[in-house]
Amino acid sequence: MLAAVVVLSLPVVSPQLSNAQTAPASAAETAKQIHSLKITLLSTMLVGDTTGIGEWGFSALVEADGHRILVDTGNHPETVLQNARDLKIELSDVRDVILTHNHGDHVGGLLALRRELTKQNPDAISVVHVSKGIFYSRPLPDREGNRMIAIRKDYEATGGKFAEHDGWAEIFPGAWITGPVPRKYPERNWSVAIKVQTPDGLVEDTIPEDQSLVLNTTQGLVVITGCGHAGIINILTDANEEFHDHPVYGIIGGLHLYPATDEQLDWTGDKMKEFHVSNLLGAHCTGIEAVYRLRDRVGLTRKSAVVATVGSTFTLADGIVTGPLAK
Repeated sequence: MLAAVVVLSLPVVSPQLSNAQTAPASAAETAKQIHSLKITLLSTMLVGDTTGIGEWGFSALVEADGHRILVDTGNHPETVLQNARDLKIELSDVRDVILTHNHGDHVGGLLALRRELTKQNPDAISVVHVSKGIFYSRPLPDREGNRMIAIRKDYEATGGKFAEHDGWAEIFPGAWITGPVPRKYPERNWSVAIKVQTPDGLVEDTIPEDQSLVLNTTQGLVVITGCGHAGIINILTDANEEFHDHPVYGIIGGLHLYPATDEQLDWTGDKMKEFHVSNLLGAHCTGIEAVYRLRDRVGLTRKSAVVATVGSTFTLADGIVTGPLAK
Protein backbone atom coordinates (compact mmCIF):
# COMPACT_ATOMS: atom_id res chain seq x y z
CA MET A 1 0.00 0.00 0.00
CA LEU A 2 1.35 3.39 -0.93
CA ALA A 3 2.13 5.76 1.93
CA ALA A 4 0.46 9.14 2.15
CA VAL A 5 2.13 12.48 2.74
CA VAL A 6 0.04 15.42 3.89
CA VAL A 7 1.13 19.01 3.42
CA LEU A 8 1.57 21.06 6.58
CA SER A 9 0.88 24.52 5.21
CA LEU A 10 -2.57 25.30 3.88
CA PRO A 11 -4.24 28.34 2.34
CA VAL A 12 -6.19 30.39 4.82
CA VAL A 13 -8.33 32.23 2.31
CA SER A 14 -10.52 30.60 -0.34
CA PRO A 15 -13.04 31.89 -2.83
CA GLN A 16 -16.73 31.66 -2.13
CA LEU A 17 -18.94 29.35 -4.12
CA SER A 18 -19.96 30.55 -7.57
CA ASN A 19 -23.00 32.79 -7.90
CA ALA A 20 -25.68 30.69 -9.59
CA GLN A 21 -27.52 33.77 -10.84
CA THR A 22 -24.56 35.11 -12.81
CA ALA A 23 -22.51 32.03 -13.74
CA PRO A 24 -23.48 30.36 -17.03
CA ALA A 25 -25.19 27.00 -16.66
CA SER A 26 -23.04 24.01 -17.56
CA ALA A 27 -24.22 20.94 -19.41
CA ALA A 28 -24.03 18.98 -16.15
CA GLU A 29 -26.09 21.50 -14.21
CA THR A 30 -28.94 21.54 -16.71
CA ALA A 31 -29.05 17.76 -17.06
CA LYS A 32 -31.50 15.33 -15.50
CA GLN A 33 -31.64 14.91 -11.73
CA ILE A 34 -31.63 11.52 -10.01
CA HIS A 35 -34.72 10.82 -7.92
CA SER A 36 -33.96 7.37 -6.50
CA LEU A 37 -30.51 6.46 -5.19
CA LYS A 38 -28.95 3.64 -3.19
CA ILE A 39 -25.21 3.18 -2.62
CA THR A 40 -23.97 -0.03 -1.00
CA LEU A 41 -20.39 -0.52 0.21
CA LEU A 42 -18.94 -3.83 -0.99
CA SER A 43 -15.31 -3.31 0.04
CA THR A 44 -13.87 -1.31 2.90
CA MET A 45 -11.81 -1.99 6.02
CA LEU A 46 -14.51 -2.70 8.59
CA VAL A 47 -17.55 -4.91 8.89
CA GLY A 48 -20.46 -3.56 10.91
CA ASP A 49 -21.91 -6.92 11.95
CA THR A 50 -21.39 -10.60 11.10
CA THR A 51 -22.02 -10.13 7.36
CA GLY A 52 -19.15 -9.74 4.91
CA ILE A 53 -15.38 -9.48 5.13
CA GLY A 54 -13.25 -6.36 5.45
CA GLU A 55 -10.06 -5.50 3.58
CA TRP A 56 -7.85 -2.53 2.75
CA GLY A 57 -9.77 -1.58 -0.37
CA PHE A 58 -12.85 0.09 -1.76
CA SER A 59 -15.87 -0.78 -3.88
CA ALA A 60 -19.42 0.54 -4.00
CA LEU A 61 -22.51 -0.43 -5.95
CA VAL A 62 -24.54 2.55 -7.16
CA GLU A 63 -28.21 2.09 -8.05
CA ALA A 64 -29.86 5.21 -9.43
CA ASP A 65 -33.18 5.50 -11.25
CA GLY A 66 -32.89 1.95 -12.57
CA HIS A 67 -29.21 2.17 -13.50
CA ARG A 68 -26.55 0.07 -11.73
CA ILE A 69 -22.82 0.79 -11.80
CA LEU A 70 -19.84 -0.38 -9.76
CA VAL A 71 -17.27 2.11 -8.45
CA ASP A 72 -13.92 0.34 -7.93
CA THR A 73 -13.52 -3.39 -7.39
CA GLY A 74 -11.75 -3.88 -4.07
CA ASN A 75 -8.29 -5.28 -3.39
CA HIS A 76 -8.34 -9.07 -3.19
CA PRO A 77 -9.84 -10.78 -6.25
CA GLU A 78 -12.74 -12.44 -4.43
CA THR A 79 -13.74 -9.83 -1.84
CA VAL A 80 -16.47 -8.02 -3.78
CA LEU A 81 -17.86 -11.27 -5.15
CA GLN A 82 -18.04 -12.81 -1.66
CA ASN A 83 -19.49 -9.73 0.00
CA ALA A 84 -22.13 -9.43 -2.71
CA ARG A 85 -23.10 -13.05 -2.09
CA ASP A 86 -23.25 -12.50 1.67
CA LEU A 87 -25.39 -9.38 1.19
CA LYS A 88 -27.58 -11.17 -1.39
CA ILE A 89 -26.74 -8.61 -4.06
CA GLU A 90 -26.80 -9.73 -7.70
CA LEU A 91 -24.04 -8.20 -9.82
CA SER A 92 -24.38 -10.11 -13.09
CA ASP A 93 -26.53 -7.37 -14.63
CA VAL A 94 -23.95 -4.65 -13.89
CA ARG A 95 -22.30 -3.67 -17.16
CA ASP A 96 -20.35 -0.51 -16.28
CA VAL A 97 -17.49 -0.05 -13.83
CA ILE A 98 -15.73 3.16 -12.81
CA LEU A 99 -12.12 2.82 -11.66
CA THR A 100 -11.07 5.89 -9.70
CA HIS A 101 -7.32 5.33 -10.10
CA ASN A 102 -4.65 2.68 -10.72
CA HIS A 103 -3.90 1.42 -7.20
CA GLY A 104 -4.33 -2.28 -6.52
CA ASP A 105 -6.74 -1.82 -3.62
CA HIS A 106 -9.26 -0.40 -6.13
CA VAL A 107 -8.66 -2.53 -9.21
CA GLY A 108 -7.77 -5.92 -7.71
CA GLY A 109 -11.18 -7.49 -8.18
CA LEU A 110 -11.84 -6.42 -11.78
CA LEU A 111 -10.73 -9.58 -13.59
CA ALA A 112 -12.33 -11.95 -11.07
CA LEU A 113 -15.63 -10.09 -11.36
CA ARG A 114 -15.54 -10.13 -15.15
CA ARG A 115 -14.64 -13.81 -15.38
CA GLU A 116 -17.15 -15.01 -12.80
CA LEU A 117 -20.14 -12.86 -13.76
CA THR A 118 -19.88 -13.53 -17.50
CA LYS A 119 -20.84 -17.12 -16.69
CA GLN A 120 -24.33 -15.71 -16.15
CA ASN A 121 -24.26 -12.68 -18.47
CA PRO A 122 -21.65 -12.13 -21.22
CA ASP A 123 -22.22 -8.37 -20.93
CA ALA A 124 -21.40 -8.24 -17.21
CA ILE A 125 -18.57 -5.86 -16.20
CA SER A 126 -17.88 -5.24 -19.89
CA VAL A 127 -17.20 -1.48 -19.92
CA VAL A 128 -14.70 0.17 -17.58
CA HIS A 129 -14.57 3.97 -17.35
CA VAL A 130 -11.10 5.27 -16.51
CA SER A 131 -9.40 8.64 -16.46
CA LYS A 132 -6.43 9.79 -18.53
CA GLY A 133 -3.19 8.69 -16.89
CA ILE A 134 -4.36 5.41 -15.38
CA PHE A 135 -2.22 3.41 -17.84
CA TYR A 136 0.95 5.48 -17.39
CA SER A 137 3.95 3.43 -16.33
CA ARG A 138 5.06 3.61 -12.69
CA PRO A 139 8.56 2.11 -12.98
CA LEU A 140 10.07 0.53 -9.89
CA PRO A 141 13.64 -0.81 -9.63
CA ASP A 142 12.57 -4.43 -10.09
CA ARG A 143 9.15 -4.28 -11.74
CA GLU A 144 6.31 -2.25 -13.19
CA GLY A 145 4.46 -0.52 -10.37
CA ASN A 146 1.18 -0.01 -12.21
CA ARG A 147 -0.95 -3.17 -12.12
CA MET A 148 -3.38 -1.66 -14.59
CA ILE A 149 -0.97 -2.23 -17.48
CA ALA A 150 -1.15 -6.02 -17.09
CA ILE A 151 -4.82 -5.96 -16.08
CA ARG A 152 -5.67 -4.04 -19.25
CA LYS A 153 -4.27 -6.78 -21.48
CA ASP A 154 -6.00 -9.59 -19.58
CA TYR A 155 -9.30 -7.72 -19.30
CA GLU A 156 -9.43 -6.82 -22.99
CA ALA A 157 -8.70 -10.47 -23.79
CA THR A 158 -12.09 -11.30 -22.22
CA GLY A 159 -13.83 -8.92 -24.63
CA GLY A 160 -14.13 -6.08 -22.14
CA LYS A 161 -13.57 -2.47 -23.19
CA PHE A 162 -11.99 0.54 -21.50
CA ALA A 163 -13.48 4.00 -22.02
CA GLU A 164 -10.83 6.62 -21.22
CA HIS A 165 -11.97 10.12 -20.24
CA ASP A 166 -9.98 13.35 -19.99
CA GLY A 167 -12.78 15.47 -18.51
CA TRP A 168 -16.34 15.48 -17.23
CA ALA A 169 -18.58 12.88 -18.87
CA GLU A 170 -22.14 11.71 -18.21
CA ILE A 171 -22.30 7.94 -17.66
CA PHE A 172 -26.07 7.81 -17.41
CA PRO A 173 -28.63 10.59 -16.83
CA GLY A 174 -27.60 12.52 -13.73
CA ALA A 175 -24.37 10.56 -13.13
CA TRP A 176 -21.09 12.24 -14.07
CA ILE A 177 -17.44 11.28 -13.77
CA THR A 178 -15.00 14.11 -13.23
CA GLY A 179 -12.01 12.82 -15.16
CA PRO A 180 -8.72 14.34 -13.90
CA VAL A 181 -9.43 16.94 -11.21
CA PRO A 182 -7.61 20.31 -11.19
CA ARG A 183 -5.42 20.62 -8.09
CA LYS A 184 -6.27 24.16 -6.96
CA TYR A 185 -5.35 23.50 -3.33
CA PRO A 186 -2.19 21.66 -2.12
CA GLU A 187 -3.96 18.63 -0.68
CA ARG A 188 -0.92 16.40 -1.07
CA ASN A 189 -1.98 12.88 -0.14
CA TRP A 190 0.09 10.70 -2.42
CA SER A 191 3.49 8.99 -2.18
CA VAL A 192 6.40 11.23 -3.11
CA ALA A 193 8.58 8.13 -3.55
CA ILE A 194 6.77 6.94 -6.68
CA LYS A 195 7.42 8.30 -10.16
CA VAL A 196 5.13 8.21 -13.19
CA GLN A 197 6.15 8.20 -16.85
CA THR A 198 4.07 10.91 -18.53
CA PRO A 199 4.27 12.49 -22.01
CA ASP A 200 6.34 15.22 -20.29
CA GLY A 201 8.81 12.73 -18.83
CA LEU A 202 9.32 10.89 -15.53
CA VAL A 203 7.80 13.00 -12.76
CA GLU A 204 6.38 12.71 -9.25
CA ASP A 205 3.31 10.52 -9.26
CA THR A 206 0.45 12.71 -8.05
CA ILE A 207 -2.03 10.08 -9.29
CA PRO A 208 -3.12 12.45 -12.07
CA GLU A 209 -5.93 10.15 -13.17
CA ASP A 210 -7.78 10.28 -9.83
CA GLN A 211 -11.47 10.77 -10.59
CA SER A 212 -14.76 10.72 -8.72
CA LEU A 213 -18.40 10.02 -9.51
CA VAL A 214 -20.79 12.94 -8.98
CA LEU A 215 -24.51 12.24 -8.82
CA ASN A 216 -26.90 15.15 -9.42
CA THR A 217 -29.83 14.25 -7.18
CA THR A 218 -33.00 16.05 -6.19
CA GLN A 219 -31.46 16.72 -2.75
CA GLY A 220 -28.08 17.92 -3.96
CA LEU A 221 -24.84 16.41 -5.17
CA VAL A 222 -23.64 13.03 -3.95
CA VAL A 223 -19.91 12.55 -4.49
CA ILE A 224 -18.30 9.08 -4.49
CA THR A 225 -14.52 8.92 -4.15
CA GLY A 226 -12.11 5.99 -4.15
CA CYS A 227 -9.21 7.56 -2.27
CA GLY A 228 -9.74 11.19 -3.17
CA HIS A 229 -6.06 11.56 -4.06
CA ALA A 230 -6.94 14.78 -5.89
CA GLY A 231 -8.09 16.14 -2.51
CA ILE A 232 -11.72 16.25 -1.42
CA ILE A 233 -11.78 20.06 -1.47
CA ASN A 234 -10.33 20.10 -4.98
CA ILE A 235 -12.99 17.56 -5.99
CA LEU A 236 -15.81 19.64 -4.48
CA THR A 237 -14.40 22.81 -6.05
CA ASP A 238 -14.34 21.12 -9.45
CA ALA A 239 -17.90 19.85 -8.97
CA ASN A 240 -19.01 23.36 -8.07
CA GLU A 241 -17.67 24.60 -11.40
CA GLU A 242 -20.10 22.21 -13.10
CA PHE A 243 -23.03 22.51 -10.68
CA HIS A 244 -23.05 26.12 -9.53
CA ASP A 245 -23.96 26.38 -5.83
CA HIS A 246 -25.59 22.97 -5.61
CA PRO A 247 -25.32 21.79 -1.99
CA VAL A 248 -23.41 18.56 -1.35
CA TYR A 249 -25.91 16.14 0.12
CA GLY A 250 -23.40 13.33 0.60
CA ILE A 251 -19.75 12.32 0.35
CA ILE A 252 -19.20 8.56 0.19
CA GLY A 253 -15.86 6.77 0.04
CA GLY A 254 -12.19 7.18 0.85
CA LEU A 255 -10.67 10.61 1.45
CA HIS A 256 -7.13 9.46 2.33
CA LEU A 257 -7.02 11.55 5.48
CA TYR A 258 -5.96 8.87 7.97
CA PRO A 259 -2.43 10.35 8.33
CA ALA A 260 -3.61 13.97 8.21
CA THR A 261 -2.59 16.47 10.89
CA ASP A 262 -5.16 18.23 13.05
CA GLU A 263 -4.47 21.37 11.03
CA GLN A 264 -5.23 19.58 7.76
CA LEU A 265 -8.42 18.06 9.12
CA ASP A 266 -9.63 21.38 10.56
CA TRP A 267 -8.99 23.14 7.26
CA THR A 268 -10.75 20.37 5.35
CA GLY A 269 -13.75 20.47 7.66
CA ASP A 270 -14.03 24.24 7.41
CA LYS A 271 -13.94 24.04 3.63
CA MET A 272 -16.52 21.25 3.58
CA LYS A 273 -18.89 23.53 5.48
CA GLU A 274 -18.69 26.03 2.62
CA PHE A 275 -20.08 23.38 0.30
CA HIS A 276 -22.95 22.64 2.71
CA VAL A 277 -22.03 18.97 3.15
CA SER A 278 -24.93 17.16 4.83
CA ASN A 279 -23.68 13.57 5.07
CA LEU A 280 -20.29 11.85 5.22
CA LEU A 281 -19.83 8.10 4.97
CA GLY A 282 -16.07 7.84 5.43
CA ALA A 283 -14.80 4.58 3.98
CA HIS A 284 -11.45 2.95 3.24
CA CYS A 285 -8.55 5.37 3.79
CA THR A 286 -10.53 8.25 5.29
CA GLY A 287 -9.49 7.24 8.80
CA ILE A 288 -11.60 6.68 11.89
CA GLU A 289 -10.29 9.67 13.83
CA ALA A 290 -10.56 11.80 10.69
CA VAL A 291 -14.28 11.01 10.36
CA TYR A 292 -14.89 12.06 13.96
CA ARG A 293 -12.90 15.25 13.65
CA LEU A 294 -14.63 16.19 10.39
CA ARG A 295 -17.98 15.42 12.02
CA ASP A 296 -17.29 17.99 14.73
CA ARG A 297 -15.77 20.59 12.44
CA VAL A 298 -18.55 20.43 9.83
CA GLY A 299 -21.27 20.29 12.48
CA LEU A 300 -22.64 16.88 11.56
CA THR A 301 -24.04 14.20 13.88
CA ARG A 302 -23.53 10.52 14.68
CA LYS A 303 -26.24 9.80 12.12
CA SER A 304 -24.87 11.98 9.33
CA ALA A 305 -21.10 11.37 9.68
CA VAL A 306 -20.25 7.70 10.04
CA VAL A 307 -17.31 5.33 9.58
CA ALA A 308 -18.33 3.05 6.71
CA THR A 309 -18.61 -0.71 7.03
CA VAL A 310 -19.19 -3.46 4.50
CA GLY A 311 -22.90 -3.39 3.68
CA SER A 312 -23.34 0.25 4.71
CA THR A 313 -25.88 2.02 2.52
CA PHE A 314 -26.73 5.59 1.61
CA THR A 315 -30.09 6.56 0.16
CA LEU A 316 -31.86 9.83 -0.48
CA ALA A 317 -34.75 8.71 1.72
CA ASP A 318 -32.88 7.34 4.76
CA GLY A 319 -29.38 8.81 4.54
CA ILE A 320 -26.69 6.59 6.06
CA VAL A 321 -27.60 3.14 7.35
CA THR A 322 -24.76 1.00 8.69
CA GLY A 323 -24.07 -1.94 10.94
CA PRO A 324 -24.32 -1.67 14.74
CA LEU A 325 -20.53 -1.44 15.17
CA ALA A 326 -20.43 1.90 13.37
CA LYS A 327 -23.45 3.48 15.03
